[in-house]
Amino acid sequence: MAIKLRLARGGSKKRPFYRIVVSDSRMPRDGRYIERVGTYNPLLAKDNEERVSMDMERVQHWLDKGAQPTDRISRFLEAAGVIAKKERANLKKGEPGDKAKSRAEEKAAKAAEPATEESAE
Repeated sequence: MAIKLRLARGGSKKRPFYRIVVSDSRMPRDGRYIERVGTYNPLLAKDNEERVSMDMERVQHWLDKGAQPTDRISRFLEAAGVIAKKERANLKKGEPGDKAKSRAEEKAAKAAEPATEESAE
């Protein structure tokens, strides 16, 4: 049986609230779970301590038993210092698209033109 630490969504439409749960990977996302070990409220400010709350003893217990955290949960655990930071390679994600690049080049060219005209006078 593959055990996962993952998020189960709650809350109403456009007002998400997540429970951090330990579940069998074959169960549905919001379905049956083994144990609830924390909560995550993305609507709170990032510096708010209640945004992510976990029972670290139980999380460590399940990690020792071989539970695999999902990517989002592993990021929470890295921030808490429970697991080592993983190397992630998504190099294209932050790169702007073609249209944004061309707009930025045009903007830079327009900004450079008045500066050269003023220096010539």
